[in-house]
Amino acid sequence: MQFGATSKWTTMGLVCGLLLCAIGCSQSATKPKADKDAKKGDTATASKDDVEKTDMPSAKSDAEKPATPDKPAEPAKPEDAAKPVESAGDTGKVILGDPELTDGITGGGELTMEQITAWLADPKTNEVLLIELPVGLDSGAQNIKGLKENPLTRGKIELGRQLYFDKRLSSDGSVSCASCHNPDEGYAAHTQFGVGVRGQTGGRNSPVAYNRILSDKQFWDGRAGSLEEQAIGPIANPIEMANTHEKAVETVKGIPGYRAEFDKIFGGKDGESVTIENIGKAIASFERVLVTSPAPYDYNEKLLSFGEVDAAELEKEDPDLYADYMKAKTLADAHPMNDSAKRGRNIFFGEKGGCTACHVGANLTDELYHNLGIGMHVDEPDHGLFAQSKDEKHKGAFKTPTIRNVAKSAPYMHDGSQQTLEEVVEWYAKGGFPNATLDPKIKKLDLSEQDKKDLVEFMKACSSDFPVVEKYRLPQ
Repeated sequence: MQFGATSKWTTMGLVCGLLLCAIGCSQSATKPKADKDAKKGDTATASKDDVEKTDMPSAKSDAEKPATPDKPAEPAKPEDAAKPVESAGDTGKVILGDPELTDGITGGGELTMEQITAWLADPKTNEVLLIELPVGLDSGAQNIKGLKENPLTRGKIELGRQLYFDKRLSSDGSVSCASCHNPDEGYAAHTQFGVGVRGQTGGRNSPVAYNRILSDKQFWDGRAGSLEEQAIGPIANPIEMANTHEKAVETVKGIPGYRAEFDKIFGGKDGESVTIENIGKAIASFERVLVTSPAPYDYNEKLLSFGEVDAAELEKEDPDLYADYMKAKTLADAHPMNDSAKRGRNIFFGEKGGCTACHVGANLTDELYHNLGIGMHVDEPDHGLFAQSKDEKHKGAFKTPTIRNVAKSAPYMHDGSQQTLEEVVEWYAKGGFPNATLDPKIKKLDLSEQDKKDLVEFMKACSSDFPVVEKYRLPQ
């Protein structure tokens, strides 16, 4: 969180214009399909420094339920090559957050080979999806990353979901991606540092795994250039999954259901498509559809965009605009921000807080790197981005996290040193910790105790639901 920056905006209108999310009557599709029977790591390949400062969370995901494979599926055919799909509403697009993408292959109980084979035979499985972001994030659609290189398909998303929750990718079967980015802990972990195989810990807190579709470089220090690169890093990190890519590929290839899925989705036969690169593509595809639904903040912003309105007069003069206004008002009333959160919003976007110097855009982050003084009081501090750039001014600089759903992912900062949002706000209010490379945007703030409480309430009003995700059904 970079809240202590001096704002460069001259008017509130400019900020609102930048952050305004187009909110119509459409809702995020987050409730499960009625016909479903079952409800449905921030790392890179380790260097010497990474062993000391890995970005992993705690291994706390639930144990997977067993399934029994039966027979392999047929290999992919040339005519099954990916093609665009137009199957969602009037726009022909799928809205990310739709549980149909993440709640697993249809069926209950064990995930059988028959179910996998039937799912792979559906032409929709391998069609390239045309996607939309949910309300709130949709104004950042121009910042979507990675789809040209790795188009989204239902097949890759579901395969990535399975791999994300599969502990067999680790050397001892104890850690999965979900151990590091737990859906029940805000797609992070409620521990200060990451915990890997044999209880090993890193030196950084777990960054969140959602809304990553709007980001290319990953990790607190940006050392992974893509989600694909990030996805395979933990496998080979000696204090995370402590495996090798070669052994992980061998394990996956030895599971009939996975073999069939990889060959159908990526093209090949006899498991030849099971590669570490394709494992990364699948996991990254799943991570790209982990997006936040609209929050009270988003509905409030849309209503504010109408300004002062005399409803009766507007209805007479412009019935269409009146209808839009009433939709926005109905949604804002149904997802209210309290008065404290509204005051906090004005502080956040105003010069008094100046938070938008870093927390800006649809995802409320600039995706850049800043030195807040965190951890810089020790003799040998974590230098963050400097390890990658070798630029002295980057010492102690770490990536700006999103404010969206931040209330769900304590503790905070790259070192997990702050347990509450109140502590975070207090840090910025005092102007961080002085050091040679402190970001010039970090300045002491003149905030009352009520102002601080209001900022916390605003951040809570940026919270919303995650997509419904199946966590247990895996190929066996």
